[in-house]
Amino acid sequence: MSENTAPLPDFTRWPSFPFEGDMRVKKLAPPVEVEPPRSGEDASDCVACGTPDDAYIWVSERWRVRSMDRPTGLPMVLILECRSHLDLGDLPNLLAAELGVMTVRLERAVRSLDGVARVHVNRWGDGSAHLHMWFLARPYGRLQLRGTFLTLWDDILPVIPEHQWSENLAHVAAWLADFGGRAIAEPAHIQWESPATFTVPTFATTTPEADDSQRPKTLDDVQAASAAADSDVRVTGPHDIAEPGRPLNFPESGPEAGPGSAATTTAAAVDPAHNQSA
Repeated sequence: MSENTAPLPDFTRWPSFPFEGDMRVKKLAPPVEVEPPRSGEDASDCVACGTPDDAYIWVSERWRVRSMDRPTGLPMVLILECRSHLDLGDLPNLLAAELGVMTVRLERAVRSLDGVARVHVNRWGDGSAHLHMWFLARPYGRLQLRGTFLTLWDDILPVIPEHQWSENLAHVAAWLADFGGRAIAEPAHIQWESPATFTVPTFATTTPEADDSQRPKTLDDVQAASAAADSDVRVTGPHDIAEPGRPLNFPESGPEAGPGSAATTTAAAVDPAHNQSA
């Protein structure tokens, strides 16, 4: 097999060309007499026609927008499709006019994303017979990605985080929905993280005999208990405050809290029934 020694084209020396090193040009295959049919030439076998709306990020009466099934290297890659099984040259005047409006609208929506400098709009049509237009976002400041090789760079660059990709899809869908149609893509839900177990704080009571039945049950009981506390409580230390209407600073109950301690005095003053049960 003879080696192909054709010179490399000039674009291999462009700054945007994604490869370097030793390369050679493939040998050009002879043309075929009859081209094979594209995918979806028959509408009954068309993947786009058989895909439900919930697989798209935005839909309207005559147009739909879909994304890749996972994040790629570019901030956004979207495909605009018409609902009717038509190719570009088959569009009636109404859809042809709407295609121009939708192209501008979707380009603006993608360009409104943070960090996007340009949006490349492409139509090849060699793979599928159903009209589909590609929209690829070039990251701001990435001058090496300018030009015709952006689609190659999309497969080379590190994949963007999935949560950022989901937010971008939701943003574009909402942007389009402002002009009509229905947004299907939604922002990623917050993943709440909680501990496997949690501890309920417990508070020590002044005596083992205190129980829930001795707590005031009505507003009158609460007011009566407050009045009793104002009249019966005694100041037991230099840090206590005896001014009416202000709470007293009693030490927390603990091992040193005994029958004559300030904690016991507090319980007796607030709940007279405490003395009966003690």
